[in-house]
Amino acid sequence: MHEKKEIMEHVEELRKRVLFTSYFFVAALFAGFYFAKPLVNYLQHAPWLEMTEMHAFNVTDPLRIYLTMIVIIAFIIILPVVLYQFWAFVSPGLYEKERQVTLIYIPIAFLLMLLGMVFAYYIVVPYIVKFTFSLSIEMGIVSTIGINDYFGFLVRTVLPFGIIFQMPILVLFATQLGIITPMFLKKNRKYAYFILFVVAALIAPPDVMTHFLLTLPMILLYEISISVSKIGYRRYLKAEEAALKQSLEED
Repeated sequence: MHEKKEIMEHVEELRKRVLFTSYFFVAALFAGFYFAKPLVNYLQHAPWLEMTEMHAFNVTDPLRIYLTMIVIIAFIIILPVVLYQFWAFVSPGLYEKERQVTLIYIPIAFLLMLLGMVFAYYIVVPYIVKFTFSLSIEMGIVSTIGINDYFGFLVRTVLPFGIIFQMPILVLFATQLGIITPMFLKKNRKYAYFILFVVAALIAPPDVMTHFLLTLPMILLYEISISVSKIGYRRYLKAEEAALKQSLEED
């Protein structure tokens, strides 16, 4: 009966936090309405598209892009709120020192998200676009770009990098919770590299340079994550040692 009551309390707590986040998301949508049009205009006038015109092949393409940009802007705005609500939900199960340390993850995770998106947009996207355009010229193909397809390509490229750049902070968090260890990451390094290579292949055109450009930062992030995991693992062991010591003193 007591366990059932605890579960219901957790469910209610989760419901409140999801509801609270939803209110912020609705408010962020209004900001998205304001910034979506300037953002769409900026993205379709990038330097690597200066000799290219965007075309809408369906009547609803502009509306679809507009609404997509609104949602993406809202998502980016509320990301710190989402991270904080997640932290607040799991923090009761952490020690006081762990709460203080993990709270710092929120601004770092947000900055890493922005850094990953900036890296993808200003380095990865131009390279892919220029490569595909040059390939089209060599093959005698006239490129006619649909604006819906182009923005879909941007979303599929930029957002994944924002998520991938979260790798170090997620690894540190998971290590401090005892879910993974640096030894596990080292042991499965070759499998991780293969997965990263597959992810790069799904994002980019099939050429060696593009794969290298995409896979290299992912591998570097994985190696950084291993180093970061060592820090988290030491903290985890100290926390376990302190908990064991406290348990023995109570007995």
